Amino acid sequence: MIILGLTGSIGMGKSTTANYFARQGVPVYDADAVVHRLLATGGEAIPEIIQTFPNVVINNGVDRQKLGQVVFKNSCALTILEGILHPRVQAKKQLFLACAGRRGAPIVVLDVPLLYETSGDRHCDAVVVVSAPKSIQRARVLGRAGMTPEKLDGILKQQMPDTLKRRRADFLVPTGIGREANFRAVRQILSTVRHWRGMHWPSYLNVRRFR
Repeated sequence: MIILGLTGSIGMGKSTTANYFARQGVPVYDADAVVHRLLATGGEAIPEIIQTFPNVVINNGVDRQKLGQVVFKNSCALTILEGILHPRVQAKKQLFLACAGRRGAPIVVLDVPLLYETSGDRHCDAVVVVSAPKSIQRARVLGRAGMTPEKLDGILKQQMPDTLKRRRADFLVPTGIGREANFRAVRQILSTVRHWRGMHWPSYLNVRRFR
């Protein structure tokens, strides 16, 4: 099974690209969606979040805006939060891979915003980086509710620069030049890797462990 890592800085069009992979029948693991579920009402991480950040939990769910205010510019609080979330996110990823392997999926995509920053690329057969001009990136992000230039700059400081991601990428998907160009790049990637041999999966012991 071929494991493709999909990453890109905020506002680069990664979610749209992930949807294009899904439209081609490729199973996609969405790390952001997993985090949202962990923090949603009744989510797995809520009990531990209550113990550590009690003021951000309302009706058994996390107020993400309040949580952001707590960890923004507070590296210690951010490290604690990551310690709560990351093990659960990794467990969900392993379960996703095991299930996809059991179904015989030839290719899967791991949609992970901080793939390089967390060294997740070491467990992928290739990495796809989504990129757009800086002006388009900022316009997209600053158009989001509650986003400010200060918040955006803070987020970008936590992410590897786009120029470095582009240099390390095995494949590059440019956005901001039309959806057809984006979709065409995805199809070309799949055509290229379709006959590769995956080097990181299957691990039959892992597959059996999740049965």
